[in-house]
Amino acid sequence: MSARAHPAFLAVFLLVLAPLGAVVVLSALLLFHVPPQMVFAPGRGVRWLLEACGLHPANRVAVASTGAFVWAVIAAAGLLWDRRRRSAG
Repeated sequence: MSARAHPAFLAVFLLVLAPLGAVVVLSALLLFHVPPQMVFAPGRGVRWLLEACGLHPANRVAVASTGAFVWAVIAAAGLLWDRRRRSAG
């Protein structure tokens, strides 16, 4: 069964499992003593870009955008996995 055959499975993956996976990945990285500067580098890049545009975002912007980045990576990997599995089967 693919996610295309059951849109509810795709919705559960994108709205429940991928965000939980992002939280687990970020927590595990911090737990295993990866420096926070490296963990939150994607978010710090977004924050730097906003600062370059003249805005003054809070640190939570960097944290939230890092979470969104990790979520997007997990979602893309899951969708590619489903697509590959569908084409092979």
